[in-house]
This record gives sequence, structure tokens and C-alpha cells, in this order.
Amino acid sequence: MDKIKVLLIEGRARQVLPLAKSMRDLGAEVTTYNGSKLDPGYSSKYPHRKLLAFFDARQPEKSLDVLKDELKKYHYDLVIPLNDDIAILLSKHKNELGELTTPIVKDWETFQFACDKLKTMQVCMANGVPCPNTFASLDDFLSQESSVLYPLVVKPRTGQAAVGFHISEDKADLMEYYSKAEKKYGPMLIQEYIPQTDIQYKCEMYVDREGTLKAACVFAKNRWYPINGGSSTLNTTVDRPDIIESCKTLLEKIGWRGYADIDLIQDPRDNKAKVMEINPRITGSVKICFAAGVNFSKLILQDFRKENVEDAFNVKYGVQLRYMHTDVLWFLKSKERFRCTPSWFNFINCVHQIFSWADMWPAVTFTIQGIGKFFKDKKKRKIDI
Repeated sequence: MDKIKVLLIEGRARQVLPLAKSMRDLGAEVTTYNGSKLDPGYSSKYPHRKLLAFFDARQPEKSLDVLKDELKKYHYDLVIPLNDDIAILLSKHKNELGELTTPIVKDWETFQFACDKLKTMQVCMANGVPCPNTFASLDDFLSQESSVLYPLVVKPRTGQAAVGFHISEDKADLMEYYSKAEKKYGPMLIQEYIPQTDIQYKCEMYVDREGTLKAACVFAKNRWYPINGGSSTLNTTVDRPDIIESCKTLLEKIGWRGYADIDLIQDPRDNKAKVMEINPRITGSVKICFAAGVNFSKLILQDFRKENVEDAFNVKYGVQLRYMHTDVLWFLKSKERFRCTPSWFNFINCVHQIFSWADMWPAVTFTIQGIGKFFKDKKKRKIDI
């Protein structure tokens, strides 16, 4: 049987490393689509082929043309997006790209329920899936303001890494921030604030082509950065069948197929884990699933070959994944640095997001690249009010 040719876009994403390794181990030919030689997907030893190619979310038409040219020059069986911008582009043009390859995304009609946080919340609220009370617009909020308690959250309907996330303590602050944020980030939503004194969770799931759930891996976000709401810096796999059931219901209601990553937060007021959003592509923390025994690459390849997709529910609990680059920032910023659980100084039973003794160079290039990205992201998050 010929090797399945896989294109991973983009090489800057952390998840490119476990995917490139696992796909290669399974006999696939792996190509990474990179914007820089500093990208982990370029510096890693696991890809068979490494491209330096253009992609810019601000220029979707040019980005699409460049991608199509590559797909015409070299045959790829699968194209797998590794960030939201790529996933959105592939989904919007899935039919067109389907003549050249198989994009691993849902069609745009279904995809919108995942990439748009408001649509996700509306499905949850309509079907009894625990989630924060959410308002579709400023007018929607104002019409129900008398029954709402502060603080409230204002955040973009689409986006990632907590960009645009803001907590408003009163109406004046909310009105001022909402207006400025909408101009910078696009459509916003207003949401009940869930106290962040408890654990956040992620649930990684795979639904096969027949609509059957085949894998689920839940892990706790023990620490995250920025501290007021951001991406995880330390994760631990946990046994939470209630979370799996909630997420399964959500995916069934929107007709999802393939991989999905669902963010949740434990509400200390009623002790329920509540859905916050769906990330409709393979997440940056997927390496913890591989370490815990869930090989998502294997499920993707089996599904593509139209084989029986094996169940992957036998998860090893207590496995930890550490993103040291941002965990250092958490340590510098957090008042809990010496009191946190697990201890910041514990390195036992822990795999690292980027570093690997078997593939060391990406840790060097990613660090160089990350210094510039840190200052860029800091500026992007800021709105003067």
C-alpha cells in the first residue's frame, strides 16, 4: 500500500511535533508547511519534507492561491490544519480544495457552530449542556440587564489564546470596553463570569465518519497564562465521565465529525464543569493525549482509509504536560507560585510541550521565535480605555 501523504499546516504550531512523529511512525509521509526556519515543523527531524510557504490570515485569497499551487504541484492525501485561521480557510473552501486533496475539517455550515463561541453557547443553552449564561449582543444584554450580576466577561465571538478577553466590574467599564473591542476584534459577546477559583478542563474527542464517538481524553488545566484567562501551562489527565457526556451531547447536536477540542471551566457555585468553547482543530496540548495512550493520528488515518476506527478510551490518568515557556511566565506573575498544586518544582511523570531528548532542535528555535511572539501578543491583547 502506498504511503498516505499528509500536509500539516502550520509548522509554527506546537502540535506539529507529536503529529509529525506519530504520523511518521504509522508509515505516512509527512510534510510541514512553515513560515520560518525557526518553526518547530521546520526544525524537527520528523517531517519527510519541509516547505517554506506563505500564509497570512489577513490575506486569505493570496494564502488560498499559494496553498492551491502547492496542492497542484505535489499530491497530498490529507491536509490537516493546526490553527483556527487555517481551519477556517480550509472549511470555507472545502468543496473547492476537495478536488485536490482531503481537508480534515468539517463543512462550513457545521464548522461555524464550533469556531463561533456564540453559536456554541446557543446550542449548549438549547440542549441543557452546562455553560455560562451568554448574551448575543449589547442590545440583548441591555434588555436583560436587570437580572444580571457583575462581573461580566466581554470577549470576541471568534479567536484564540484569550485575545480580547476582558472582565468588566460595572456597566460603565463594560460599555466602554465593548465599543473599542468590537472595532478591534470584530463581533463580541457578553457572558456570565464564572469565578476562576476552580479547575479548567479540556476534552479531546474523536467522532468517526459514521458519527460514533471513538476517543475521549480529559485533562485539567492546572495553571494557565495569562493568569486572568489564557492557555494552559500545565495539564494533567483526569477521569471525568460527566465532562465526556456533556461534550458528547454537544458534538452530537451540531453533527460533528472528526477531531474536536472543548474547553470547560468548573463552576465553584454549583460544582458543574461548563463548556466555554470548541476549538475545531487539533489543539496545541494534544501531546498529553498521545502520552496518555490516545493516538489521534491513528484514528485519523483509519477513518481516511475507511477502516474500522478503533476505540481509544483507555486513558492513563495522572499524566502531565508542561509548556515550560509560559509556565515560567506564570511563576513570575502568580502569587501562588510556592503554594500551587502540583508543585511548580515537580518534574516527575511529566512530558514537555516542545522539548524532547530525541528531537532537541525545535526547543531552541521555538524559544527564539517565542520571545518575539510574546511581545507581539502582549501588544495585541492591550486596549487603552
